[in-house]
Amino acid sequence: MFQAVLLFIIAGLAEIGGGYLVWLWLKESQPVWYGVLGGGILVLYGIIPTLQKFPSFGRVYAAYGGVFIVLAVLWGWAVDKKIPDTYDWLGAAICIVGVSVMLWAPRH
Repeated sequence: MFQAVLLFIIAGLAEIGGGYLVWLWLKESQPVWYGVLGGGILVLYGIIPTLQKFPSFGRVYAAYGGVFIVLAVLWGWAVDKKIPDTYDWLGAAICIVGVSVMLWAPRH
């Protein structure tokens, strides 16, 4: 379980970080190498989830979506200085519960 959670976090940070670098390049007039680096990181983001042990692509990516939401709230707090409110935390918690059910609920 630890490896799965770690891979979800690494993939999430790669997607958010790569996307953020592309955002800075295109929206904030940063140098083109920001976009190139961001694009490379986004390619890594596409590879990292394939290291998961879960057999279903759809389930992994659906679960990743919940983890991404939590990481995006934390990124917004750390980078954009937007303090999450009660509803941000409640929504993030609901997402993590959903991810846990999808991945680790007993199945036949």
